[in-house]
Amino acid sequence: MFNGIIYNQGIITKIIKRPKGLNIFVKSNLKISKKDMGLSVACDGVCLTLISYKSKIMEFYLSKETIIRSKFKFLKTRDKLNLELPLKYGTKISGHICQGHVDTVGKVLSIKKIDKSFLFDFDLPKKERKHLIEKASICVNGISLTISKVTKKGFQIWIIPHTYKETNLSTLKKSSLVNIEIDILSKYVRNYFHGKK
Repeated sequence: MFNGIIYNQGIITKIIKRPKGLNIFVKSNLKISKKDMGLSVACDGVCLTLISYKSKIMEFYLSKETIIRSKFKFLKTRDKLNLELPLKYGTKISGHICQGHVDTVGKVLSIKKIDKSFLFDFDLPKKERKHLIEKASICVNGISLTISKVTKKGFQIWIIPHTYKETNLSTLKKSSLVNIEIDILSKYVRNYFHGKK
């Protein structure tokens, strides 16, 4: 369980392709040790299990399902990932409850700088658009954000300078892909009322 508040980033140093998966190696300054094997880490919003750690480099295995659901099928070395450690009991939740279960991949339609902030416009697959609610939370590359407007193709979000600087949103450009996790509460509510029809 995560809350989508990003304090750390990592860089992909190595990718090993397997018949039905990937092993990725991520270098970061996260405060972990070899004792943390099996720890869950949100990598661009995807909950991955730490399988090895040495010299600040973490290793994760990605299953076929994770690859299909996320943008990780297009990963390259030197890519930057937003990283978040799991919540601890008593931790302040500044964002919203994020599971690390990515629903789909979104695409950047445009990025506009307005004053000191940035307006991002995202395209989302049609089957996922029904879950979008204006002013609801959404997780983009592991970042807890608020939908400012639901559009015909997807949604828009405003990014303040601090968030832009501290996350990999600053590396995005038109047509860049992002991992999207729809707010679990909106999905549960929609599913509940759909089931009562």
